[in-house]
Amino acid sequence: MTSTPIRTVECLLPSVAAGVGEARSLVRAELTKWGLDEAIDDCLIIVSELVTNAVRYGGSAYALRLEDREGHLYGEVFDPGEGVPRPCSPDVNALSGRGLQIVAAIADDWGVSPATGGKIVWFSILR
Repeated sequence: MTSTPIRTVECLLPSVAAGVGEARSLVRAELTKWGLDEAIDDCLIIVSELVTNAVRYGGSAYALRLEDREGHLYGEVFDPGEGVPRPCSPDVNALSGRGLQIVAAIADDWGVSPATGGKIVWFSILR
């Protein structure tokens, strides 16, 4: 059973490189306001990876949502792109391709859910 969010914020951002910085600013501001300073660094890394993927592969815009639930921080990035993101095994010299491995290493749980008109990549951090 899913707990009811205590606090929530949602933002629609354009799929441009500057949107990644806007998403990080939103995360930092909201988590600071919510008194969740201990979750900021991990959440910033996860959101940066997911938003970068949404900008790179997802279409013209994406939505970022954060929820403070009882005992954990839940986040999701919706984008209208096709396909299901999966962790890959890039060559050791590759400059990209490790984003979902990073998300899996930091988040306590994460996954991909189909959504009308696209997909949601979500994560949860226990606190």
